[in-house]
Amino acid sequence: MAEPSDPEIRDAHYPRRAPIDAYGNGGFRFADMSHRGSILCLPSGIYGWSADADEPFGGARLLKAFEEAEDIRFFLYGTGGDIRRVPPALLDRFRKAGISCDPMSTGAAVRTYNIMLAEGRPVAAALIAVD
Repeated sequence: MAEPSDPEIRDAHYPRRAPIDAYGNGGFRFADMSHRGSILCLPSGIYGWSADADEPFGGARLLKAFEEAEDIRFFLYGTGGDIRRVPPALLDRFRKAGISCDPMSTGAAVRTYNIMLAEGRPVAAALIAVD
């Protein structure tokens, strides 16, 4: 049993969609909150994600995007400071799910995500934290 002074460690999840207010310094700000590390922005909310610039296509949590595929048509992949190609097998999986997957720098992905979200489009994003 945890001691009262032990911090509670929870699975990072914000249960709604929200625009990204800021990014950099290794994290993101949204909905008057901040998160250190990478995030997934899905129809069911915003999730902490273990991927980083060295391994931008990893992390089992990415599979959650496919669980929500019927509500996603556009998937923006912010691969960090530089654009990186999505591995062919992952790109094929997105195509088979009926999702257009577009890799871009994290900054471009944040800006595009915010615009598409404001327009009410069926968008999701994987955003790698940048310094």
